[in-house]
Amino acid sequence: MPAPKVRTKWRPTLALIVYAVLLAVMALPILIVIWFRAVEVSSNRMAPAEIGALAVVFILTLGVAYVLTRTITGPIDALIARAEEIARGGKAAIRPLESHGTREIAVLSQSFLDLAGKLVDRTEYIRSFAVHVSHELKSPLTAIRGAAELLRDDDAERPMTTAERLHFLDNIVADAVRLDALLQRLRDLAQAEMPVAEGNSSVTDIISALRLRFPALGISVRGDTEISVALSQEAAGIVFANLAENAVQHGATALELTMSSDVRTAVILVRDNGRGISEANRERVFQPFFSTRREQGGTGMGLGIVRAMLGSHGGTIRLLQTTGAGTAFEITIPVQLSKG
Repeated sequence: MPAPKVRTKWRPTLALIVYAVLLAVMALPILIVIWFRAVEVSSNRMAPAEIGALAVVFILTLGVAYVLTRTITGPIDALIARAEEIARGGKAAIRPLESHGTREIAVLSQSFLDLAGKLVDRTEYIRSFAVHVSHELKSPLTAIRGAAELLRDDDAERPMTTAERLHFLDNIVADAVRLDALLQRLRDLAQAEMPVAEGNSSVTDIISALRLRFPALGISVRGDTEISVALSQEAAGIVFANLAENAVQHGATALELTMSSDVRTAVILVRDNGRGISEANRERVFQPFFSTRREQGGTGMGLGIVRAMLGSHGGTIRLLQTTGAGTAFEITIPVQLSKG
């Protein structure tokens, strides 16, 4: 969607308004002097006091103009120039101004820097994500194309055996299944990145849904089970189903959720008894498409979807250090405040 455009019309600049006001202020004593000279025509020469007063007014007006230029018009012009440079792709322009002048302009400048930084980070994320998606889709597509070409170009004099033909067809089906899984994950990620849908989920509902979906996984809960978190049921299903599925894929047979909360925030500790995450992979688990189960169909997008979904609802997730087997994640999410 293109950015809305400000309607083009002539508008006075801030500097023009400021200086026009200053000139008007400076003109007042001059007009007063002229008025009195016109009324009192006995003297054709201005008194030294009158000349001195006009000089003082002129100097004070210049001083006020300098102060306004340094504190208002100058910083605003610099901020406009920075915005235009960043719009042209100049990342070096994301730095504080040399002079902010007033507190309000300093706050505006900081808000601008925060917004510009987020936009640049978002741009880098999209670029990196597009590269990863292209790579992930290219591999199965290349395999499908190769297998299809071999089947199409089968030599009539030396035809493939039934086993060979079935092998290529099985490869095509397996790669098609992988593509379908990738597309489903992309849909989940797109949903996680969408604006927040209002809703709430109770811990009881979350546990019931997990037990229904993963009957072979022993799911237990500790702590305050009366918590209601600010996640819609669909969003909560995506978050905790991804964590449970990740646990099952790594050999877990049990999943424990420990709940605690204060007035505004719920903390949910999700721990499994699977094979755990090696120290070398701890820093990469949230990277898009990183998977240790690629040969078994893993897409490496589950934890990324969880983090995006929680982030869009004001929550966080982090990997905890564990002793022995298993993996533990700590989730923080706002609680659903009661309306009264």
